Amino acid sequence: MKLTRRELIRLGAGASVVSAAGGWHTLMAAGPATIKTTIPSTGQQLPAVGIGTNRFRGNPASEAMTPIKQTLETFHRLGGRVVDTSPNYGNSEEVLGGLLENLKIREEMFMATKVDREDQSEGIERMEGSFDRLGGHIDLMQVHNLIGTDEQLETMQAWKAQGRFRYIGITTHRVSQHEDMQRNMRRPHGYYPWRRTRVSPYWSTVPSGTASCLAW
Repeated sequence: MKLTRRELIRLGAGASVVSAAGGWHTLMAAGPATIKTTIPSTGQQLPAVGIGTNRFRGNPASEAMTPIKQTLETFHRLGGRVVDTSPNYGNSEEVLGGLLENLKIREEMFMATKVDREDQSEGIERMEGSFDRLGGHIDLMQVHNLIGTDEQLETMQAWKAQGRFRYIGITTHRVSQHEDMQRNMRRPHGYYPWRRTRVSPYWSTVPSGTASCLAW
C-alpha cells in the first residue's frame, strides 16, 4: 500500500502522541471518565453501569472461578463498583464474597442483593444469610420480584433505620408486574430517591413511568 507524504506526516504525529503518553496501553487506560449517576436522597454518586451476577456460581474451589475472578478484577479496574446479586442466583453470594475478599476489593463495592420470601421470619433468615455469604456490608437490599413486599419492607425499613442497609427497594423483571410497581411507587413510604431501569432485549415496550427497581 502506498502512502502520501501528508499521510506519513499524520501517522508520524500520531505515533509521537502515543509514545509521549507511554504507549497504547497507557493511552487507552486514560480514556473517558466513568459515567456516574447521583442518588438524590444522599447525593452519593455511583457508576451508571453495574454488573449482574446471575451466572456467577459454581464450586468455589474449582477452576470455574478463574473467569469469574478475572471478570470482577477487570470490572473493578475499569471503574465498576455496583454489584447486583441474589440468594436466588445459586451460590453467587458465596462466590462473590470469597472472590471479592480474595481480590481485596470487597469494601470498595456497592453491594446490592435481594430477599425472595413471602414470610417475614423467613425473609429475616434469608437476609441474615446474605450478610454471612457476602462477608461485608450490603448497601441496597431489594424485595425480589415483589415477593412478600409488605412483609419484607417492614423488616427492611427497620434495619435501614438501624444502619444495616443504606438503601432499600423493590424489583421486578416481569412486564406483567409493572402495574404493581407503579402502585408501590405511589405508596406513602416517603421520598423515592432512586430509580434504575434494567435494559432487556426481551422488552419490546416499557410503559411510561415504570421501572424494574425502585429504591429509597
